[in-house]
Amino acid sequence: MSRREIREQIFKILFQTEFYGDQEWEDHLYLFVEGLGELDEKDSDYIISKVKDIYQHLDEIDELINTNADRWKTGRMAKAELAIIRLAVYEMKYDDDIPQGVAINEAVELAKIFGGDTSSAFINGVLAKLV
Repeated sequence: MSRREIREQIFKILFQTEFYGDQEWEDHLYLFVEGLGELDEKDSDYIISKVKDIYQHLDEIDELINTNADRWKTGRMAKAELAIIRLAVYEMKYDDDIPQGVAINEAVELAKIFGGDTSSAFINGVLAKLV
């Protein structure tokens, strides 16, 4: 699985877990990864590790988003955009293997696929303030 495909799966997990309680996200994570079918163990472990790490830093990530999204708080954002931004902020601040520019570009691409008409511009604007 390519890095982009893995990123898309992580986004989907973050998006879907927004609809579950705080205690249920981890159960949902394992069910989601199982549902991906023939996924090699390395990719499966990577996805699970990244999602768990994102949730470990979620309060800090949300604080960064709330501070940098003018007139928007995480509680008001559409769930798809919020999941994309959370993933990108995590990659920018906590994943040393991913350059900030790549994290922003990939977030904008995800927004073009899964977000609304203005999602990519909104996400780019929020993330640009974090650089």
